[in-house]
Amino acid sequence: MTHRFDLTVYYEDTDMAGVVYHANYLKFIERARSDWVASLGVDQNSLRVTGEVFAVRRIAAEYLAPAEFGDVLRVETKVASITPARLQLAQAVWRDQVKLFTAEVEIVMVGRGNRPIRLPAEIRQALG
Repeated sequence: MTHRFDLTVYYEDTDMAGVVYHANYLKFIERARSDWVASLGVDQNSLRVTGEVFAVRRIAAEYLAPAEFGDVLRVETKVASITPARLQLAQAVWRDQVKLFTAEVEIVMVGRGNRPIRLPAEIRQALG
């Protein structure tokens, strides 16, 4: 199952050349992950109250082509693998049929004191 999240590149997303500043791709894929988690029915605010939060453990990113001011982009998110403690996602940013950016993102759950914990059963179940 692929989650799709659309966004528009605004002036604030670009550098002086009018292309998306490299760090903003990380913001784009973060927004898409937040939207994806919400679409699964997971309330991150409720988790936060109990001291449980998602944390990015690792990202491997590849910049393939630039996005520019005014572009309409699509971020696709897929679960690559899931274990009781880790979630591996494959994310890609597209402009129409052109892939601009890819990332392999490893997500973990941490509890109070930023200690690693197992992914809650309801989250593993929601992910299938």
